[in-house]
Amino acid sequence: MRRRGWARLLFRIFGNRCHRIDLPIVKRMPVNEQGAVLIVPALNEETAIGGTLASIPAGLFEQVIVADNGSTDQTAEIAHRCGAKVVIQPCRGYGAACLRALDVIPRDRASSGLAIVFLQADGSEDPAQAISLLAPIFDGRAEMVLGSRVLGPSEPGALAPFQRFGDWVATRLIRVFWGHSYSDLGPFRAIRLDALDRLGMRDRSYGWTIEMQVKAIESGLRVLEIPVKYRVRAGGQSKVAGSWRGSLAAGIRILRVIGELAAHRKKGRPQAG
Repeated sequence: MRRRGWARLLFRIFGNRCHRIDLPIVKRMPVNEQGAVLIVPALNEETAIGGTLASIPAGLFEQVIVADNGSTDQTAEIAHRCGAKVVIQPCRGYGAACLRALDVIPRDRASSGLAIVFLQADGSEDPAQAISLLAPIFDGRAEMVLGSRVLGPSEPGALAPFQRFGDWVATRLIRVFWGHSYSDLGPFRAIRLDALDRLGMRDRSYGWTIEMQVKAIESGLRVLEIPVKYRVRAGGQSKVAGSWRGSLAAGIRILRVIGELAAHRKKGRPQAG
């Protein structure tokens, strides 16, 4: 059976249940003394969250945090049964969920080399590829590594044409205003916790990813992009690509954040609210 077939079988089996992941995941990565924490924002993903968590490679993360963004289904309960730490952010917004998860990570000497990986809950991204995202951080080549869906293979229908066009427009605007060429705004990414804290992230909605990428440029972070696979979501409906209303709202918010950051780029650290 091809790899894609195995993935589909996995989600069919584990869509609403999973094996516990807390015991293997609390171990540090065996290849490096530095640690990593996985953050999974989730909103009404009960059909996919179990399979997503079950497919995380054992021993890769010290902790898995699922930031439930006010789900009305069993997302939080399934994630808890899977062994993830579940935090609740009732105020809707991708950035709000990410910020809530970051709030529960201690800042101390032990976390000075910690890396954070952001992963979608819908099964569209392969958690095993987080190893490739973390490697350049752990070996000192980068502070932030982005998983590019544009550079990597995408399943038919995984990225809608208007998503591709929106990302193209946003990345071209970044090149115009900041002189840096990104290929994508994909949410699958890894970043050192201390570097992320220095960025002063503020956006609580769809502008989270582009705010991080622009502020990384402003802060002089070493940034790499690597190709990642992108799959059709395992279940449910996309909050952005699933409707024209969601796509339009995301596009407007992203353009607004670009405008705010561009307006402040000569006044010190950019701000987006």
